[in-house]
Amino acid sequence: MHANSRQVTSNQSHLHPRLADIVRKHLANELHKPVAEHNARAYQTLCETMARDGRPLILDSFCGTGHSTVQIAQRFPDHLVVGIDKSADRLSRQPEGDGILLQAECEDIWALLLQDGISVDHHFLFYPNPWPKSKHLKRRVHGHPAFRWLLQLGGCIELRSNWQVYVEEFAVAMHLGGRRGLVQRVPDDAPAVTLFERKYRDSGHALWRFATHRQP
Repeated sequence: MHANSRQVTSNQSHLHPRLADIVRKHLANELHKPVAEHNARAYQTLCETMARDGRPLILDSFCGTGHSTVQIAQRFPDHLVVGIDKSADRLSRQPEGDGILLQAECEDIWALLLQDGISVDHHFLFYPNPWPKSKHLKRRVHGHPAFRWLLQLGGCIELRSNWQVYVEEFAVAMHLGGRRGLVQRVPDDAPAVTLFERKYRDSGHALWRFATHRQP
């Protein structure tokens, strides 16, 4: 086996000492953030699609090339599966298959969905940027002020990463937000859901996932 991807390196080897304080602060304070014009246009396109389609919604946030979006759409043919990523270059490499892609910042799309009273059935976040430096905690999904929107959208939430600390922090943040779940290794023989997952596995990384229990 030839390693082609380095393990995550960080000056943080355990849960961030300020994690709970930052998450509680964000959960307690409403976030007021203006929506960028290009994100509003992308959301309008999504609204038009949802109006025509009528199926319940699944989000694949930070979807990269959209490989995961296609696989999720195959797994849930009775849902409208939407992949969101801000990179036009990554999205241009989507494989053939079902599911639609939006070029937008995920946080703005989350906010607009909530503004219109729209929830999701499932929400997937596969291998987001780990921001491994301790000082960058607030850039991680669970340390960002928009984490409250992720919670409010509801649904079954699953996050994967090749950095165990990241997944454990996400699990703690979800618990603080009232959503419990399970942290576990991604089985070595499970099909790779993204190109990153395939690369990390081929490089011998341990892969980790957090998934919420189903909401009642």
